[in-house]
Amino acid sequence: MQLGQKLLVKPSKLARKLKLEDWNTEYNAYKKKENVERKLDRLSRQMSELQYKLFASKNQSLLIILQGVDASGKDGTIRHVMEALNPQNCYVKSFKVPTQEEMAHDYLWRIHMAIPQKGQIAIFNRSHYEDIIEVCVHNSVPKNEILRRYTQINDFERYLSENHVAILKFFLHISKDEQKKRLQERIEDPTKHWKISESDLQNRKYWDKYMKAYSELFRRCSTSWAPWYVIPANLKWIRNWAVAEIIVNRLDKMKLKFPEPEIDLSRLTIK
Repeated sequence: MQLGQKLLVKPSKLARKLKLEDWNTEYNAYKKKENVERKLDRLSRQMSELQYKLFASKNQSLLIILQGVDASGKDGTIRHVMEALNPQNCYVKSFKVPTQEEMAHDYLWRIHMAIPQKGQIAIFNRSHYEDIIEVCVHNSVPKNEILRRYTQINDFERYLSENHVAILKFFLHISKDEQKKRLQERIEDPTKHWKISESDLQNRKYWDKYMKAYSELFRRCSTSWAPWYVIPANLKWIRNWAVAEIIVNRLDKMKLKFPEPEIDLSRLTIK
């Protein structure tokens, strides 16, 4: 079985419960870091080649969504996994607190504005799922509104998929102890002070609520057209390998091909 299949949240009936705490945060199929890093090097080369075909064909696009609690490694994943990608047709979009203009529209408006055009890869650092997770944790909207958003997001992602936008959704899963360790490093390391905020420490108090909210989210919003993957992220090299392998496999399944020339090359002569 491929790694991606082991980490996939398989679409299931609503009656079936999913508990995030049952998922491993330290996948240890490869115990030696150097073995994993060699695999990542190979995957990086494949990713670069497939991206080139995607850019050339310009008939499909790829949307990669990264979610996770504070200090789960979203920035690190972008830096280490996506470095193989050519920025000419790849970009990162971070979704923070909505601006005044964004608040004046529906909550999916700013998301749709950032969807990659054909031939491009977009990486979302957080996403429209913040509009479910945060309101669930802090009980800021009625439950019937949250249920409506599950349906709206599934329909939105199905629409994108039917219009040739492939979607991969990654939850970077770390343990509570690992988060404590990483937050402490941010406090002690002057080069990481800029990463720490009071909200990180406040949100940690709601750990159990976040785990419950994400568990429900995966159960309702992992679909065949936009699947969720729970990535073991305590070990950064395991995290990078898992994300890279799933991306490469998805690009490969897109059956990317270089387009045929628009002119008859046999009639061309270079003088």
